[in-house]
Amino acid sequence: MKKSLILNILLFVTLTISAQTSKNFIDQPYIEVSGKAELEIVPDMIYLKVVIDEKDSKTKATLEQQEQKMMKALAGIGVDTKKDVAVIDYTSKFQEHWIKRTNINTSKQYEILVHSGKMVAEIFIELEKIDISNISVTKLDHTKIEEYRKEVKILAIRAAKSKAEILMEAIGQKAGKALYIQEISRNIYQPRTMASNTIMKLSSAASDQYIPDVEFQKLNLEAEIQARFVIE
Repeated sequence: MKKSLILNILLFVTLTISAQTSKNFIDQPYIEVSGKAELEIVPDMIYLKVVIDEKDSKTKATLEQQEQKMMKALAGIGVDTKKDVAVIDYTSKFQEHWIKRTNINTSKQYEILVHSGKMVAEIFIELEKIDISNISVTKLDHTKIEEYRKEVKILAIRAAKSKAEILMEAIGQKAGKALYIQEISRNIYQPRTMASNTIMKLSSAASDQYIPDVEFQKLNLEAEIQARFVIE
């Protein structure tokens, strides 16, 4: 009975101290600020979609012949056709053939991964030479995008702490340890592409001696952090 009473007293004291500490922690004077940061990154992963359709061929070349020419042209300008070129769709219009009694047309869609704007321009130029012009930019990305996401968040929390220090210094006090940190939900990744017809104009104007380095909209990463710091 005596041991039980002592344990109950110790438990009560422990809970009381814990509750008091928690209360004091929450009730400490604090300053609440927000910090924002932004990074602009030049994309190094540019995805192109190329469509080859037999009906679009001026020379009446088969899809296989056009594909062979394309692969040869891409390899000739340094594209790794085994690693960076993939088939994303392949269709044969059999249904239309049986209904309309027309020739069977086939088409293929390819995705090409390119790492520079200059290479994009070269691809447009070389494929246009072999009668392939259905090319579009579908996506921009960066190989180290996750690292940059972390970096922009770190810059945002540092901006919040710096803002708190500046404000507290103005009244002769200091911003101490953080009591609360929250990441504000934001659309932190908004890639945009240059219009494909603009690239086509550049490629048409280019010569064998000069290949334009196409500039794409930079990837825009943003972060916002809300934080509370103890006033010392």
